[in-house]
Amino acid sequence: MAKIQAETATGVVDTEAPEGKKLVLALEDAGIDILHRCGGNARCTTCRVEVLDGDPGEIGELERNRLAVESELADNVRLSCQIHVKDDLKVRVVNQVSVRGMDAGPRPLD
Repeated sequence: MAKIQAETATGVVDTEAPEGKKLVLALEDAGIDILHRCGGNARCTTCRVEVLDGDPGEIGELERNRLAVESELADNVRLSCQIHVKDDLKVRVVNQVSVRGMDAGPRPLD
Protein backbone atom coordinates (compact mmCIF):
# COMPACT_ATOMS: atom_id res chain seq x y z
CA MET A 1 0.00 0.00 0.00
CA ALA A 2 1.23 3.44 -0.95
CA LYS A 3 0.75 6.37 1.39
CA ILE A 4 -0.89 9.44 -0.12
CA GLN A 5 -0.94 12.85 1.47
CA ALA A 6 -3.28 15.33 -0.21
CA GLU A 7 -3.42 19.05 0.46
CA THR A 8 -7.02 20.21 -0.01
CA ALA A 9 -8.98 23.41 0.45
CA THR A 10 -9.91 22.29 3.96
CA GLY A 11 -6.61 20.79 5.10
CA VAL A 12 -4.39 17.77 4.68
CA VAL A 13 -5.84 14.30 4.15
CA ASP A 14 -3.72 11.18 4.63
CA THR A 15 -4.79 7.93 3.04
CA GLU A 16 -3.44 4.74 1.51
CA ALA A 17 -4.03 3.10 -1.85
CA PRO A 18 -3.14 -0.26 -3.34
CA GLU A 19 -0.62 -0.33 -6.16
CA GLY A 20 -2.24 0.29 -9.53
CA LYS A 21 -5.29 2.18 -8.26
CA LYS A 22 -6.05 5.41 -10.08
CA LEU A 23 -5.08 8.37 -7.93
CA VAL A 24 -8.40 10.14 -8.60
CA LEU A 25 -10.27 7.15 -7.14
CA ALA A 26 -7.97 6.93 -4.12
CA LEU A 27 -8.58 10.61 -3.41
CA GLU A 28 -12.33 10.33 -3.86
CA ASP A 29 -12.50 7.18 -1.72
CA ALA A 30 -10.66 9.12 1.02
CA GLY A 31 -13.53 11.62 1.07
CA ILE A 32 -11.93 14.32 -1.07
CA ASP A 33 -14.46 15.93 -3.39
CA ILE A 34 -12.14 16.09 -6.40
CA LEU A 35 -13.59 17.11 -9.74
CA HIS A 36 -13.40 14.66 -12.65
CA ARG A 37 -15.80 16.07 -15.21
CA CYS A 38 -14.85 13.78 -18.11
CA GLY A 39 -15.04 10.60 -16.05
CA GLY A 40 -11.32 9.92 -16.02
CA ASN A 41 -10.67 9.95 -19.76
CA ALA A 42 -8.02 12.71 -19.91
CA ARG A 43 -10.36 14.94 -21.90
CA CYS A 44 -10.55 17.74 -19.34
CA THR A 45 -8.14 18.89 -16.67
CA THR A 46 -10.48 19.19 -13.71
CA CYS A 47 -8.85 16.30 -11.82
CA ARG A 48 -5.40 17.81 -12.00
CA VAL A 49 -3.08 17.73 -9.03
CA GLU A 50 0.28 19.24 -8.28
CA VAL A 51 2.73 16.49 -7.40
CA LEU A 52 4.71 17.85 -4.46
CA ASP A 53 6.70 14.73 -3.65
CA GLY A 54 7.01 11.15 -4.84
CA ASP A 55 6.99 9.46 -8.22
CA PRO A 56 3.65 9.52 -10.07
CA GLY A 57 5.09 7.40 -12.89
CA GLU A 58 5.65 8.27 -16.50
CA ILE A 59 3.25 10.57 -18.26
CA GLY A 60 1.39 8.93 -21.12
CA GLU A 61 0.83 10.41 -24.55
CA LEU A 62 -2.88 11.12 -23.98
CA GLU A 63 -2.17 13.03 -20.76
CA ARG A 64 0.84 14.85 -22.22
CA ASN A 65 -1.17 16.02 -25.22
CA ARG A 66 -4.07 17.21 -23.06
CA LEU A 67 -1.87 19.13 -20.64
CA ALA A 68 0.03 20.72 -23.54
CA VAL A 69 -3.17 22.52 -24.58
CA GLU A 70 -3.30 24.39 -21.25
CA SER A 71 -1.16 27.47 -20.76
CA GLU A 72 0.96 28.26 -17.74
CA LEU A 73 0.79 24.87 -16.01
CA ALA A 74 3.78 23.97 -13.88
CA ASP A 75 5.85 20.90 -14.77
CA ASN A 76 4.60 19.08 -11.67
CA VAL A 77 0.92 19.24 -12.71
CA ARG A 78 -0.60 15.89 -13.63
CA LEU A 79 -4.07 14.45 -14.24
CA SER A 80 -4.99 12.27 -11.28
CA CYS A 81 -7.15 10.08 -13.54
CA GLN A 82 -4.03 9.06 -15.45
CA ILE A 83 -1.79 8.31 -12.45
CA HIS A 84 -1.77 4.70 -11.28
CA VAL A 85 -0.44 4.70 -7.73
CA LYS A 86 2.84 2.86 -7.33
CA ASP A 87 4.75 4.82 -4.68
CA ASP A 88 4.05 7.19 -1.82
CA LEU A 89 2.82 10.58 -3.06
CA LYS A 90 2.24 14.04 -1.70
CA VAL A 91 -0.13 16.08 -3.88
CA ARG A 92 -2.14 19.30 -3.87
CA VAL A 93 -5.69 18.89 -5.18
CA VAL A 94 -6.38 21.78 -7.57
CA ASN A 95 -10.16 21.53 -8.16
CA GLN A 96 -12.78 20.47 -5.65
CA VAL A 97 -16.57 20.37 -5.84
CA SER A 98 -16.85 22.39 -2.63
CA VAL A 99 -14.69 25.17 -4.05
CA ARG A 100 -15.86 25.24 -7.67
CA GLY A 101 -19.55 24.60 -7.01
CA MET A 102 -19.76 22.12 -9.89
CA ASP A 103 -20.97 18.54 -10.13
CA ALA A 104 -17.99 16.22 -9.72
CA GLY A 105 -18.71 14.35 -12.96
CA PRO A 106 -19.08 10.63 -13.54
CA ARG A 107 -16.91 8.40 -11.36
CA PRO A 108 -13.91 7.20 -13.34
CA LEU A 109 -13.67 3.49 -14.02
CA ASP A 110 -11.14 1.38 -12.17
